[in-house]
Amino acid sequence: MKTAVVQIGNSKGIRIPKTVLAECQIEDEVDLVIEDNKIIITPYKNKPRVGWEDQFKAMAERKEDQLLIPDSVDLDSKDWEW
Repeated sequence: MKTAVVQIGNSKGIRIPKTVLAECQIEDEVDLVIEDNKIIITPYKNKPRVGWEDQFKAMAERKEDQLLIPDSVDLDSKDWEW
């Protein structure tokens, strides 16, 4: 598909048709990669917890999953307040 490069302030850009955005599932942000003199545009999906399950399993195997503070509350403590 041929498209024009247009001036946008001090930068330049291209207009991507709505149908292309929908087909590629692009919403608000994209990830740009330059590879072999080509620009590769992919939808940016923020997935902050990707890989956590594997990391937790690895921690358990290494016995690194011990609690740092007790997992209980002493309700009789004078410092405890509701």
